Amino acid sequence: MIIAVDRALPYWKEAFSDLGELRPFAGNELHPEFLRDADALVVRTVTPVNAFLLGGSAVRFVGAASAGMDHADHDYLQRKGIYFCCAAGCNANAVSEYVLTALYTVAVRNNWTLSEKSLAVIGVGHVGSRVASKARAIGMEVLLCDPPLYDVTGDGKYQPFESVLGADILTFHTPLTDAGPYPTRHMLNRGVIDRLGKKQFLINASRGGIFDGRALLDALHDKRILGAVLDVWEGEPEIDYHLLELTDIGTPHIAGATLDGKIRAVTLIRDQLCEFSGMDLPLNTDGFYPPVRRIRPQQTCSQQETALQVLREAYDIEKDDAALRELAALPDNFRGKSFERLRAAHFLRQEFPHYTVELYESTRLQADIFTGIGFKTAVI
Repeated sequence: MIIAVDRALPYWKEAFSDLGELRPFAGNELHPEFLRDADALVVRTVTPVNAFLLGGSAVRFVGAASAGMDHADHDYLQRKGIYFCCAAGCNANAVSEYVLTALYTVAVRNNWTLSEKSLAVIGVGHVGSRVASKARAIGMEVLLCDPPLYDVTGDGKYQPFESVLGADILTFHTPLTDAGPYPTRHMLNRGVIDRLGKKQFLINASRGGIFDGRALLDALHDKRILGAVLDVWEGEPEIDYHLLELTDIGTPHIAGATLDGKIRAVTLIRDQLCEFSGMDLPLNTDGFYPPVRRIRPQQTCSQQETALQVLREAYDIEKDDAALRELAALPDNFRGKSFERLRAAHFLRQEFPHYTVELYESTRLQADIFTGIGFKTAVI
């Protein structure tokens, strides 16, 4: 079996070399001739998977080692009988950690007490459910909005969109859709923003098109809402740097970029390829991760400042924010490619379970919070 695999994926050799002959490629340079005699294709989201790429090829398996599927022409794949799978949920915990880090960063900047704030989680799937769990662990009031889930379950905990618009903070975790009963493109539009107040805050770490960027820019400029954190942008990689200037935190679509998420994605695709090919070859990933790191926060800080100290050790979100803002100084025709390079070269952070927070006896009461958001803890 010939397996064409994007060489930007971590541990691609270890994951696929025992399954067949590997043919590595650069994701944005893949061309149809490269795949003529390939049996399987493993890609990232940078590679459009369609008739142009696969027409005339021998490919019968396509695995997208990512949570998204927007880059694949599913109608074409289905017509041609080409098996397709993705790594749905692989980066869910990573994105939830990003949201939590953003919340603490903004809270300390603005002297908020997060346990006194309400959070509306819009979209309660792989990511949103984890965001909700972490928010509850730090004492926030959590409102859930997911109309499709309500239709399936009838569970009243999933409230209509209109019912959660009064929350202090709204965070969005839906797919980007244009059709169906609940389209999400421009879900946050002028009409919705006009119903919000000056003390409300927005987070988008899902898809850029869920927000009407122009409407958001106007609202932030006129101070009709308190602020926003954006990891995703309309028109990526050609983003609106005027909007970036007005955000509290802006990052280059890297909320889900962790070593754990990438390893999960590769492992999930490998498992699917094994099943598709009738092989039973489990992969041991224990050696893929560095040793557990230890974090010892200062004793003199408030509880929120202590938490932010720990979070900054695990993930410096302000560094990513600063790196994106530097692109605003570039000529317009360089910004798009620079955004892509910034995203591609982003350091793959480790997720919270790879850290042990060392607490003194006087701060041991914070252990429940840290374990609730995913860290290991030890009292010293």
